[in-house]
Amino acid sequence: MTEKSELLRELRIDRAQASGAAPAPAPGGRRWWLAGAIALLLVLGGGAWALLARPVGPAVTTAVARALPSGPGNTSGASILDASGYVVARRQATVSAKITGKLDQLFIEDGQHVKAGEILAKLDDTNATAVLLEAKAAVAQAEAVVAQARTASEDGAPTYARNQKQAAAGLISAEALESSKSAYDAQVSALRVAEGNLAIQRAALDVAQRNENDTVVRAPYTGVITTKNAQPGEIISPLSAGGGFTRTGIGTLVDMDSLEVEVDVNESFIARVHADAPAVLKLNAYPDWQIPAYVIAVVPTADRSKATVKVRVGFKTRDARILPEMGARVSFLGAPGAPGAAGAAAGVLVPPDAILAGGSASADTGVAFVVHGDTVERRAVRLGARNSDGQIVLAGISSGDRLAVGDLSALADGMRVKVTTP
Repeated sequence: MTEKSELLRELRIDRAQASGAAPAPAPGGRRWWLAGAIALLLVLGGGAWALLARPVGPAVTTAVARALPSGPGNTSGASILDASGYVVARRQATVSAKITGKLDQLFIEDGQHVKAGEILAKLDDTNATAVLLEAKAAVAQAEAVVAQARTASEDGAPTYARNQKQAAAGLISAEALESSKSAYDAQVSALRVAEGNLAIQRAALDVAQRNENDTVVRAPYTGVITTKNAQPGEIISPLSAGGGFTRTGIGTLVDMDSLEVEVDVNESFIARVHADAPAVLKLNAYPDWQIPAYVIAVVPTADRSKATVKVRVGFKTRDARILPEMGARVSFLGAPGAPGAAGAAAGVLVPPDAILAGGSASADTGVAFVVHGDTVERRAVRLGARNSDGQIVLAGISSGDRLAVGDLSALADGMRVKVTTP
């Protein structure tokens, strides 16, 4: 029975070998293969978990650093500093009369161009005219008195000379000669008194004439009337007397040739500005219009409340579009070939929000974060001017670098950030 069983086992056909399939692995080998697969999955899962669990910084947008343009605006040098201010007039006056009086006639309107010496208004001159006529009459009377005294003096002179000759010849007494001399001296004194009184009356006439002239208000210089402050019938006074019913002026006159720009420059950057330095102006009303300018003077005092220094900037060309009190932005230019000019020209332009100020003790340095994929790299940069186009960076960033824009104070070197589309 045993031999038959062995014989039947040998005659059995193995289906796996007949089909060409590999023989089934032993039970122990299958367990090792499953253990290796599980270990590999654990390693991969742990790496993915570590990658996903890495802390993510704040969301930031990115901006690309752009090379500075080298157009006509930079032919006289690169911008080394920008500041904002207002157009002001060095000669601006509230025109008024020298005396108090009622405004009789007014010849000005807002926006009117006037020339120096042109009549702007007239006050009621009835009282001044009456005083002038009285002074003229007093002068005429004094002149008549002088003529009378001169005639008497001239007539007495020959009589006194004749008496002197007669007294010398012994024809008249000494007493008669003395009486003739006294009469002649009195006539000469009367002439001198009359001439002195005439001088006084003529001085009074001059005062009366000036008072009458002061009723006419004339333009002190050529300019434009920007505001008309009075109307005929109102009381005009150079003093603020009479409460709210008295006008201190008839209008405001501005000399348009004296227009300039006053800007406040941070005292940390005032060393970059000096007299006669070139500049470019842009008015807020005409942002695409570049106006050639120059530094008139740096006012030698600082404002402690704002930590700024006032700088006066003049226009190289005049234009009717430039008006007082307009907002303006000034770009101070470095002279070609001056130290720092070449570095400024090789700088880049970035958004102001891409720079974190206070990177070091120097006021012209800062920090930027260059984006590489989803991480940031901290860079120390040297700053130039800031204008309406952005912040100029002189060193530390190259054209084409992607910079983080956002809450930069929360970033750190190598931090992973979430880049969002602006």
